[in-house]
Amino acid sequence: MAMIGLSEGSLAPEWASRYPAHARGAIRLYGEEFHRDPAAVYWRLRTVHGPVAPVLVDGDVPAWLVLDYREFGQVLASPAYYTRDSNAWNSWDLIPADWPLIPMITARDTAWFLTGDEHDRRVAVLADGLGTVDPFELRTACERVADDLIDGFAGHGRADLISQYAELLPLRVATALLGLPPADSTAIVADLAIVVNGGPDAVTANIRLRDRLQAQVTARREHQRFDVLSRLVTHPAGLRDGELLEELQTIFAIVHQATSAWIGNTLRLMLGDPRFAATILGGRRSVGDAMAEVLWEDPPGATLTGRWTVGPRTLGRYRLGAGDLLLLSITAANTDPTIRTTAEVHHRNQAHMAYGHGEHRCPLAGQEIGEAIAQAAVQILLDRLPDIELATPIDRLAWRPSLWLRSLVDLPVVFTP
Repeated sequence: MAMIGLSEGSLAPEWASRYPAHARGAIRLYGEEFHRDPAAVYWRLRTVHGPVAPVLVDGDVPAWLVLDYREFGQVLASPAYYTRDSNAWNSWDLIPADWPLIPMITARDTAWFLTGDEHDRRVAVLADGLGTVDPFELRTACERVADDLIDGFAGHGRADLISQYAELLPLRVATALLGLPPADSTAIVADLAIVVNGGPDAVTANIRLRDRLQAQVTARREHQRFDVLSRLVTHPAGLRDGELLEELQTIFAIVHQATSAWIGNTLRLMLGDPRFAATILGGRRSVGDAMAEVLWEDPPGATLTGRWTVGPRTLGRYRLGAGDLLLLSITAANTDPTIRTTAEVHHRNQAHMAYGHGEHRCPLAGQEIGEAIAQAAVQILLDRLPDIELATPIDRLAWRPSLWLRSLVDLPVVFTP
């Protein structure tokens, strides 16, 4: 099972006895070799192992990676067999307290992890609240925020479109839609960036963030307004403050990470790929075409975090034990050769897994808002700076070393001031 040229882990004896398939040269889904070209790793894993492969994540912890489109949908559509509850994991006794992936896979009190009736209750609140966003109001907010951000660097002739644009615009638009005052919005955006990016100040920033969000929730309970937050607070399902805070933080995290990455990945394609870059003014390929291609080829959410087998299961070529950890690769599922037609036709359909699948699929209202924000961000930037060009060749742009998120470290550009 060895793969020449890929980093293979070595299991500690206590792991090897539980996961014999992983003891024979399982591939690491971390480190420079993996992050240099994850799509190539997924292709080779599929070639050797089929639709499900034994892999190792940070610390050489064993997991199963779901690669193929059919098995991806099968796992997410079968919560009775593959649970979202991280308490089902059979290996918690071997996980150190400082394991870096604990925050990513540990269940929290939010719709992203909940199942059944409680999941449906939370999603109904979010869908109803987000579903009332007026498209004209949303576009106006996007234009205002985009123009403000572009004004900040337009006179310099150069910019980093990730840190100065893509990472900031979705959060500022989201806080505007929620109806947060500008001063509070600025502070919340700053703390959210610290929390999402991690680091020594993340815990303190998270405390400030929750305090500020709680103050806004309390204010809406006392005095309703015509904004999304008021609709969430007053929804008939009656979310308690703690529940609402968890959902708000999840919304912000998704907006910050997924929508920002979608903007950055689309701009990379528009500015660096000859199929798009040569026709920005000619218009043969649109922003919408680039956005659709990104969802298939470089989806912002590259991998979905944990599902756990409820009992022993056969999946692909392997027999999985009860409580085994599964990770699901959106990127690999989208590039499964059994579902691919010609690339141009393929990118036009909406059958990709970028929004997930099953009961935890992103609500339609959330999809529409994210798409509207990303499309406006790209269109407005290209309209304002028509001669914008990459300052670095597209093949030298660096991707963040993340299994979960497909996003650029930076996107340096130059243009006429």
